[in-house]
Amino acid sequence: MADAAEHQKQVEEFGSKNDFWLFGYGSLIWKPPPHYDQRIPGYIEGYVRRFWQASEDHRGTPSAPGRVVTLITREHWSTLPDPHPTAPSRVWGVAYHIPTQHVNEVRNYLDIREINGYSIQFTPFHPTPSSPISTHITSDPTSFPPSPSPNNPSTGIQISTTISAAAVPITCLVYIGLPSNPQFAGPQDVDDLAKHILRSKGPSGENREYLFLLERGLQELGSESSDEHVRDLAARCRELERDEEVERGVEGMTVGDGEEEGIGEPLHRAGTTEEIEEVEK
Repeated sequence: MADAAEHQKQVEEFGSKNDFWLFGYGSLIWKPPPHYDQRIPGYIEGYVRRFWQASEDHRGTPSAPGRVVTLITREHWSTLPDPHPTAPSRVWGVAYHIPTQHVNEVRNYLDIREINGYSIQFTPFHPTPSSPISTHITSDPTSFPPSPSPNNPSTGIQISTTISAAAVPITCLVYIGLPSNPQFAGPQDVDDLAKHILRSKGPSGENREYLFLLERGLQELGSESSDEHVRDLAARCRELERDEEVERGVEGMTVGDGEEEGIGEPLHRAGTTEEIEEVEK
């Protein structure tokens, strides 16, 4: 691993030659950064994606942190008591290209968005063979795009081309919550983790929304991009939701606005979800 000085130099110079690529493996899959002009699906190797990062600023609060994804090297992951004992060899996500003139602005945006325990790393990204490249053209090049949704799938003109199966790996910047960071929660019983996600909520919304959007985003990348850890957590959360609905029906009780338990202190939304998002990363 490069020493601290070399790493910092790489961080500062990255993107100066119109080569700023960002890998997203969490919320960046469905909520792109501003000013990107290319979006490519693909994968990285040597890591495992897990809901092991505490979120105090987006999907939780300081007194009741939510859970969002981070990446763990396979070498370190193999030493941990993970309730999900297997993991795919590839972590699927998307890579975004940022034009040189917007690198500083996007970096500042990401440094705010990806705070709370995440640090910058670099990794080779492998585009999916013959995958579509979405070229993004906005009508307002200075604007930050709102989140895509079924009713608003994009925020500009999308022009799709394809890349060759022989495309070489692309060096990507990626935000990772390293095991040494104070927000790294580590392995947790899967049922307990699902319950934790269901009761967590922060300025960016409910924790379960993050999980379900990630599950859907991975499904939309392709048939090979599913993640068992994400899929199993989502299934457990839906089962718990059904159990809660049955229990509420039996008891004939409803929860009023602001009475939900497990939130911690009152929430103060610092801007909209379009302006600030959780870690992804």
